[in-house]
Amino acid sequence: MTIDYSHAREMMVEQQVRPWDVLDLRVLDVLARLPREAFVAESHKALAYADIELPLGHGQKMMKPVVEGRMLQALDLQPGDEVLEIGTGSGFISACLGELAREVLSIEIQPELAERARANLDAAKLGSNVRIEVADALQWQTQRHFDAICITGAVDTVPAHILKWLRPGGRLFVIQGRSPVMEAALIKADGSVQSLFETDIDYLLGAAPAPQFQL
Repeated sequence: MTIDYSHAREMMVEQQVRPWDVLDLRVLDVLARLPREAFVAESHKALAYADIELPLGHGQKMMKPVVEGRMLQALDLQPGDEVLEIGTGSGFISACLGELAREVLSIEIQPELAERARANLDAAKLGSNVRIEVADALQWQTQRHFDAICITGAVDTVPAHILKWLRPGGRLFVIQGRSPVMEAALIKADGSVQSLFETDIDYLLGAAPAPQFQL
């Protein structure tokens, strides 16, 4: 069966993303243009535009399109922005960020996923302004500062050193808290926090809460 990905992409935007209060026309345009199917495994291409998470290997998953849309909208990226993505995954969000901002640095802890994401971006002829590094963001050190940071896996609490990478006026998107009810939030460089919505996704490797023993 031949899948009309262009139609599926249009339906995803109109029936999933837009009804979930994603109204930023630039974000909607990016999601309507970029070939999400090029960033998923061959066995899951038929589900590329479904309202579900998709497995990427190494215990990681691709976010639902609605969560991706809300994240991109919350970051309010400008053409001159420099962005840090923590958790490259498939490279799809990296591509979206690259379309909305000037430069993207994406950090991925799994070398195989980082390599695959770069291959996905190159095959789709996207991400010329996206650089991918293999590193553990919880241990990584940099002197750089960014206009926006997005963390694509959940954290129990946001590591303080990551907030220090924000420029004045910068903002960070994160999903934090404990499963099954986590809070998606936008944290500004000045420390203010805007609660966005509730969801539940897998933790970033190393960012899960410590196990609690019960008697």
